[in-house]
Amino acid sequence: MTESAMATTHPDGRAPGFRPTRTLSMRVELARQIRRRRTQLAIGFLAILPGILAAAFALGGGNGESGAGGLIELATQGGINFTVFCLLMSVGFLLIVVVALFFGDSIASEASWSSLRYLLTIPIPRSRLLLQKAAVSAVLSIVAIAVLVLVALALGSALYGVEPLVTPFGDSMAFGSAIGRLAIALGYVVVSLMWIAGLALLLSVWTDAPLGAVGGTVMVAILVEILDQITALGQLRNLLPGHFGFAWTRAFAPTIDWHDVVIGSFSSVAYAAVFGLLAWIHFSRKDITS
Repeated sequence: MTESAMATTHPDGRAPGFRPTRTLSMRVELARQIRRRRTQLAIGFLAILPGILAAAFALGGGNGESGAGGLIELATQGGINFTVFCLLMSVGFLLIVVVALFFGDSIASEASWSSLRYLLTIPIPRSRLLLQKAAVSAVLSIVAIAVLVLVALALGSALYGVEPLVTPFGDSMAFGSAIGRLAIALGYVVVSLMWIAGLALLLSVWTDAPLGAVGGTVMVAILVEILDQITALGQLRNLLPGHFGFAWTRAFAPTIDWHDVVIGSFSSVAYAAVFGLLAWIHFSRKDITS
């Protein structure tokens, strides 16, 4: 090697001017993920879900037996009620699958395509790659949830009017105030799904099969939900990451009960932090062969 080449080469072998923080920009990775068919299908399905539910209400004529009829009538009381109903039907499973898809597919898909080792030899630092993948997955997850809510609100308001929110207990709330409460509920929904994101990311660095990471996350979520139904566990159920998953409904009470919201948020963030740390430790030491 000539003296001039040695003078322009970094001691650790990096090219002159190389900056790790400028590799794999958010803009490039986000555009790349948006072009993927699974992203378009996931967000597209959430966009048409309110229309499917509205069509079901129309076909059902708004009539039903006892409990079912009351739920349908409540959902069609106005745009905000319809939006809350769509969110209620999605939080327990559908949104879990979507978040698990974005995060579980993030690293495992690169390994399955045998492109992960090439990304790391560009080079992109492993921590940088994991952080950018997680950040883009988070953006896509938030966009997907926002699409569901915005489409439901627009469609519900067009079909059922801009009416006050009516709760199952007979309380009502002005449309403007209900929008503010809906924003609080959405914020909690995003936070409550963080443990799903952390677990999916952890499984994504553990396996080279995207389906295994996504399916494993969904299976764990189902197991947690089953355990949460076992009342014999008593207070131990409070330790389950999904125990407070529906605490977002507290936002629509006349006076918000913050107890479950705060505990549920802390629980989800704590689990997400642990899963994320384990994912980083494993990925930083993993022997990349694919």
